[in-house]
Amino acid sequence: MINTIVFDFGGVLIDWNPRHFYKNVFSNDQEMEHFLTEVCSEAWNLQQDKGRPFAEGIALLKEKHPEHAENIALFYSSWEQMLNGEIAGTVDILRRLKSKYKIYGLTNWSSETFPVALEKFEFLKLFDGIVVSGIEKIIKPEKKLFQVLLDRYDLHSADCLFIDDNILNIKAAIDLGFHAIHFTSPEKLKTDLQALKVVID
Repeated sequence: MINTIVFDFGGVLIDWNPRHFYKNVFSNDQEMEHFLTEVCSEAWNLQQDKGRPFAEGIALLKEKHPEHAENIALFYSSWEQMLNGEIAGTVDILRRLKSKYKIYGLTNWSSETFPVALEKFEFLKLFDGIVVSGIEKIIKPEKKLFQVLLDRYDLHSADCLFIDDNILNIKAAIDLGFHAIHFTSPEKLKTDLQALKVVID
């Protein structure tokens, strides 16, 4: 029986995307996409989520791509501008779930930038506990990070529902015995919750 809901943050509750900032830096989408796939790539950023300091990650990229040095530095100094606010529909569902379920967060996020999100988003105070990859130095879909959550808060995977927009993370959770929903939109989430008999009203 599900008594605990575990949320991913980015792409589920919070609209974070470097494109929100870099669209104002580059003259066209093609240049921006090249920069975000070949220079400040998702794989590069994931290393900060895994605990690498931004200063180290930026220095490595500047050495490799000196022609992009200024824009590489902006990834950290202008990071807050990559936050486009909360995903209101999901936050509404979260608030409705809070009165009936324990609520936890399991997020891939840099330990250096997570405090910015904590200060910016009031709803993060609703959580009974949050595990941040950058603090633990482990990232999803590594199963160790899920285990940190279970052990720290004395949870049982069979009682937990995990919600994430990354299918690899969903597969890892299912392997560990979690119930899971692959998030695509707040509307679909509501339908999926109802199918699992999770009460949201």
